[in-house]
Amino acid sequence: MLAIARKQAIREQLQEYKSVRITELAAALNVTKETIRRDLRDMEQAGELIRTHGGAYILDGVQNDIDITTRQVLKMPEKEIIAQKCDSLIQSGDYIFLDWSTTAWTIARTIAHRRLTVLTPSLKIANILSTSDTVRLFVVGGEYSASSQSFTGNSAARNMEQYFVDKAIISCRSVNMEFGITDTNDNDATLHRLALEHAQEKYLAIDYSKLDKTSFSRVAPVSDLNGIIMDRSFSLPWIKFLGSNQVHIY
Repeated sequence: MLAIARKQAIREQLQEYKSVRITELAAALNVTKETIRRDLRDMEQAGELIRTHGGAYILDGVQNDIDITTRQVLKMPEKEIIAQKCDSLIQSGDYIFLDWSTTAWTIARTIAHRRLTVLTPSLKIANILSTSDTVRLFVVGGEYSASSQSFTGNSAARNMEQYFVDKAIISCRSVNMEFGITDTNDNDATLHRLALEHAQEKYLAIDYSKLDKTSFSRVAPVSDLNGIIMDRSFSLPWIKFLGSNQVHIY
């Protein structure tokens, strides 16, 4: 297969699944993994995708639900910075909500030594915190989603309705000044919305790549938040916008 045909096949896979893995592409296209790596390097240089260890992904599209095996290795230094900032916001004895995002996984590892009560729909976070001697753990039950390693759906939403927390720390797929916080699907948006509604303090923990984009389902306006925790400084328009809405920057 010629390079032009391979790259077109890769584009089609990215448009459908938003992420690809080298081993799967090599098997499907009957070429070596090094050939696929070379194609991905060329396509990254052309600005068509973003390479990761073992694959690549794109950020285009309102329904861009990148596979969790890809997301869990993306932007790890950024997630560590966010987790440290979250740790400094949390007080001993707090009841907090953590969502199912890979950013929340990093936060959970960072706070595992703290004396806290954690509510989460994430099986991964439950596993991380299950060995902690200081964290009281509550898991929101529902239909299990292997793609996010969490519990979701209407039953999870009904379960979530009975709990209230001091601080909700959520992530999202996108955040936009005009359209607010958005997610890739209604189930995620519903649980995030409930978490914010049931929290005294509401925080959004995101890396810079989530800014100025829009996904499929709206969660809430930015003005509903107490603060946004990000790995780097905001641009001047965002600083002015958040200040005018009394949203703190961390």
